[in-house]
Amino acid sequence: MSDRVSHLPVSQTSAAARLGALRARPPVRDPAFVLRVFWLSLAAVLLWPLFVATEFRLWVLWEPENRKVTADFLSSFWPLVHNAEFLQLVARETWRTVAMATAGVTLAFALAVPLSLLATRVLSLSALSGRMDRGPAVLRGGVRVMLIVLRSIPELIWALVFVRVVGLGPTAGVLAIALTYGGMLGKVYAEILESGETHATQALMRNGSGRLQAFVYALLPSHAAELASYTVYRWECAIRSSVVLGFVGAGGLGQQLDNSMKMFNGGEVATLLLVFIALVALADRVSAWLREALA
Repeated sequence: MSDRVSHLPVSQTSAAARLGALRARPPVRDPAFVLRVFWLSLAAVLLWPLFVATEFRLWVLWEPENRKVTADFLSSFWPLVHNAEFLQLVARETWRTVAMATAGVTLAFALAVPLSLLATRVLSLSALSGRMDRGPAVLRGGVRVMLIVLRSIPELIWALVFVRVVGLGPTAGVLAIALTYGGMLGKVYAEILESGETHATQALMRNGSGRLQAFVYALLPSHAAELASYTVYRWECAIRSSVVLGFVGAGGLGQQLDNSMKMFNGGEVATLLLVFIALVALADRVSAWLREALA
């Protein structure tokens, strides 16, 4: 190629060199620039009515009166309250918050396991023929409806109900977490069990094994890590939820935080918020460690 270019006239040689340089030079504009602008514009057009419907106006935060309210609220956080009596109260309520979340997730697990097994199509003996019988199909559909109802009602609503039934205290929070998280765990457990390879499970049941034996020896070993990881993640979420439940009288850090805010004691509020942030960070690390250990 170089010999052929050397025999060309000077004008043709320079033109060929410029053409080669243009081909070697990377494009100045992204080839997908126009397409990206189109999709971003379309997303903005579709999202704009949502912001209008929610009356989302971020600029009101910078209005002078709102900035003054925000500054006064934040300035009340200092100095922090750190006397021994208050710190003992915080430690007690922190332990109660962790206990509420752990007990609630434990009850949710006990509720979710049998419901998820009933809702899993893979463990149906009648479905081995290709079509599930009417009775098991109705039972499975009813269980799935129950899981939808449990997880559709927020734990805050359940807590309001149980506070009226059992009174103020962590019991209402435990029951609220148990019902809502039981629906969440049961739904996800069933989806995890149905998403993997089912040949070994079906082979055991075709050869006379019971549903529980097929679950323990075939289905559970292949999904144990994923099931455990999701359960630990839900425990971490339950710790956050338990603080929110305290605002409706379910005890723990949330109830103490609500009391301090009603008394306009910013120093106590700041201390409680810092403790809560540290608790969530610790729960996050413990959750990550457990998921790695179970993987």
